[in-house]
Amino acid sequence: MSFHRISGALLALLAGMSGLAHAAPLSFNAALDIAERQSPNLASNRAQIAAAQSSAIPAGALPDPKIFAGIDNYPVSGPDRGRLNADSMTMQKIGVMQDFPNAAKRQARVAVAEASIETAQAQRQVERLKLRRATALAWLNRYFLERKISLFDDLDKENLLLADAVRAQIASGRTQVADSVMPKQEAAQLADRRDELIRDLVKAKSGLRRYVGGEADEPLVDALPELRIDADHLRDHLHKHPELEAYSAESHKAEAELRQAQAMKKSDWGVELAYQRRDPRFGNMVSVQFTFEIPVSPATRQDPLIAAKQQELYRIDADREAMLRDHTNELESDLADYQSLTRQLERANQTVLPLAQQKTELQYASYRAGKSDLTTVLAARREVVDQRLKIIDLEAQKSAVAARLYFAYGGDQQ
Repeated sequence: MSFHRISGALLALLAGMSGLAHAAPLSFNAALDIAERQSPNLASNRAQIAAAQSSAIPAGALPDPKIFAGIDNYPVSGPDRGRLNADSMTMQKIGVMQDFPNAAKRQARVAVAEASIETAQAQRQVERLKLRRATALAWLNRYFLERKISLFDDLDKENLLLADAVRAQIASGRTQVADSVMPKQEAAQLADRRDELIRDLVKAKSGLRRYVGGEADEPLVDALPELRIDADHLRDHLHKHPELEAYSAESHKAEAELRQAQAMKKSDWGVELAYQRRDPRFGNMVSVQFTFEIPVSPATRQDPLIAAKQQELYRIDADREAMLRDHTNELESDLADYQSLTRQLERANQTVLPLAQQKTELQYASYRAGKSDLTTVLAARREVVDQRLKIIDLEAQKSAVAARLYFAYGGDQQ
């Protein structure tokens, strides 16, 4: 075999292996991981955090020094006007200036920068949990729609068996020939409902694709995630909700800004050092000068800024309290829904569905014995279909509520 044939075979094998790897089923946890890696919002948050960290580096540094150069006491009138070396007071100078903001102001700037990092990190955590929750709901929506479509595949097979039974009844003279039309009508109704589900599945894949890209078209792992819901734990850790902790970070930043505004009432100072060159007849000089900032009219300058920062703190506290009440209400509402759905699902599986199946079997036996008509059998069968679909709906609702509760508090942090 030639080298080119061997190379071609290897490439084909690798391509096949790549296709197999690409066609791996998409699990629930894999969807969450892919969503985090591909999220533009999280990428924006990372850039925001990096920007805040970079801004914090020079936060406490002194301002850059300034270099100055000029001429002092240059005569513009009299007999020595226009001459640099005639008057002993005329001198060329060069020097450096350095401003020193007060220590409280510099410390407050550092605190504001650090609080900005904390705020950016808190916002990223909020965005991350929103993303994971949305991805989880999208994955679950597609999963349960595919469960329903799979159920209709089973119903199609049952409908074919029913059609065979009707033909046997017609052949034995136990029912009317018109009954042969009913299984076909039932099949058409099932096809309509299946088309609606397929339409919804296309939309569900599109919704999932928003978070995981092309992986949304891969088959799903046929296993639901285990989302453990501990009501007492959720109530005890309500104050650690990421959105509430984001308010804490925002409050720290506002407190640092308040200290920064208060520090503006304290004086800054600076120093100037100059070398002054005169005519050689008079000799050169060195001078040092200190400057001090004098805050004047604080009632119209610094005090209004301080009052504004205090009001900002009050706003943050009020908003946090409002959000705490909203989340408390939302938590209790979701827990009530979860408990109710759990009871309904248990009752549907253990009582309602078995009774509906028993009723269908009895009606079918009666029909085969010629004691009832096909309409009664189909009505009983529809009850079973509707109940099985209702069970899937209940499971979907319960899983969605569990996902909202689980990912509202970090999931893996529980």
